[in-house]
Amino acid sequence: MNILIAGVGGQGTLLTSKVLGRYAELCGKDCKLSEVHGMSQRGGSVTTHVRIGDKVHSPVIWPGGADMIIAFEVLEAARVKHFLKPDGILLVNDVRILPMPCITGAAAYPSGIKEKLLEQINGAFFIDAAAIAHEAGNVKSANVVMLGALCKLFGFDKEKMAQAVTDCVPEKFRALNSKAFELGYERVK
Repeated sequence: MNILIAGVGGQGTLLTSKVLGRYAELCGKDCKLSEVHGMSQRGGSVTTHVRIGDKVHSPVIWPGGADMIIAFEVLEAARVKHFLKPDGILLVNDVRILPMPCITGAAAYPSGIKEKLLEQINGAFFIDAAAIAHEAGNVKSANVVMLGALCKLFGFDKEKMAQAVTDCVPEKFRALNSKAFELGYERVK
């Protein structure tokens, strides 16, 4: 199973990959991770490749090889969609974060991205993870909301994924993230 995670710096892309790695471990599977940080500390793109299987030899997903893409931002989903298999699932946090060229006025944020993705990809799902995370207690838990949604959409073992979340977050944030995970699982359609 190949999962590509895409977002911008500060959205929890790396924690999400760590949780998926722990999930694989709990399931007795091999897992390889590859991270590309770029200008993540400046709000730039971050992508993580997660490969899970009986024996995984390479950490990198090739274009057209991702079973699932988790995108924490709409433009990031469009940027990495070429990695998705024709029958893959695209799970997108329905939020816009302006890249630096848009902030400075050098470019405009492209319009109609969501509509194009829904038209081009049969397995595209949009979820307002930020609003659900806010409801859970902190908008920064949107990545864990997305993990709950992923769990339901892809048929992952809910109890093992919840355990992986608990294992990977600091103790003081466990209750918040558990609630975010449950809400993500419940709200995805």
